[in-house]
Amino acid sequence: MADAAHHDKTARQLRLLSDALDSGRLGPVRRLVNSLSPAEIGNLLESLPPAKRNIVWGLVDPEDDGEVLVHVGDDVRESLLAEMDTDEIVAAVEDLDIDDLAELAEDLPDTVIEEVLKSMDRENRERLEQVLSYDEDSAGRLMNPDVITVRTDVTVDVVLRYLRLRGEIPEHTDHLFVVSRRHQYLGRVSVASLLTHDASTPINELFDDEQPAIPVDTPAHDVASQFSDHDWVSAPVVDHNNILLGRITIDDVVDIIRDHAAHQALSAAGLDEDEDMFSPVARAARRRALWLGINLLTAFLASWVIGRFEGTIERLVALAVLMPIVASMGGVAGTQTLTLMVRGMALGQVGMGNVGALLNKEVMVGLLNGLAWALVVGCVAALWFGDWPLGGVIAAAMVINLVTAALAGVGVPLLLRRLRIDPALAGGVVLTTVTDVMGFFSFLGLATLVLL
Repeated sequence: MADAAHHDKTARQLRLLSDALDSGRLGPVRRLVNSLSPAEIGNLLESLPPAKRNIVWGLVDPEDDGEVLVHVGDDVRESLLAEMDTDEIVAAVEDLDIDDLAELAEDLPDTVIEEVLKSMDRENRERLEQVLSYDEDSAGRLMNPDVITVRTDVTVDVVLRYLRLRGEIPEHTDHLFVVSRRHQYLGRVSVASLLTHDASTPINELFDDEQPAIPVDTPAHDVASQFSDHDWVSAPVVDHNNILLGRITIDDVVDIIRDHAAHQALSAAGLDEDEDMFSPVARAARRRALWLGINLLTAFLASWVIGRFEGTIERLVALAVLMPIVASMGGVAGTQTLTLMVRGMALGQVGMGNVGALLNKEVMVGLLNGLAWALVVGCVAALWFGDWPLGGVIAAAMVINLVTAALAGVGVPLLLRRLRIDPALAGGVVLTTVTDVMGFFSFLGLATLVLL
């Protein structure tokens, strides 16, 4: 329900924006755009064709430019940056949090990075360089080094006075992290505890040492899983010596989860989640051509199988009419299993310990559905063409292909993962090939044996 409301709101904003742009009235456009959050502005910019996008981008409050750039895909970001000169880009990004700046760094011109580094004080410059030294999809790249630490040997009063002296605390600060003299992570103390306990209470009586720290080289998707499993708002990041390096906050994890969902959905169609919806025709065509070509090769394989039974089809024209049904049902059944597997693998729910049970379950589902729909299709085919043996052949082929679809739906993503190929990207093409080939082969092969 929340997603539907969000999508309706975006569609409404897009309609209002387009109407105002079409009428040439930029005042209402500026007011509408600057009433939105940076994430909402980013979503709208991604929804606009290039000409309108550039007009709206020019009306965004310069103070929000950096945050908006963080919230758009790579292709759109590239097009927005192309509309800005070096000084504008530097002004937009220099006040971003270190983790957001690190996310943008690879898309920014070298001259901009140099200017931003020059404008930073020595401490922040070292922090940014440290974050950029870690792998792109790791906890180190996600973390923000701006973290408040306390020692166990001080009291609540000392900590509160320090916070007042500091004047501000980083966003999403629900806990302060407790460290040793060597800056090793010991635990955390909640802001709520600091506010509700007596001022003379020592921190060593309040802090919680049960939250594990996240190693700096932890993959981003594992970080997201831990936040989801434990309902964290923030988590400490440490190096191999347990030295506290920074923290990851829930806003960054939400971005990981959203990006992963987009990757799963678009990869299944051979698309890139960062592709601009309005990218140039030549670029879009080039990106999609590869998967269309691969699909064409698999289609030729299916056609080759059909060609082996050319004589059978010529003698029984009904086979040509019914043939697509078997392949289509297998394709749908296989895609259902494949989707379940890819999702389970992404969440870490599929491993050698449960693959056997999962395979048995999916084969039984395929067999049950195969028998049920085989009865329906067999009867329809027999009555349609007045040929009960033909009905029996298509029914048997349906059962064979739905069981094959279940086996392929489980086996293909496991095989692709072993070959280090993204199952979300290539699974659909491989699975369709298997179900098409087996569907045609089983139906035409049985027809050759039984009917001729």
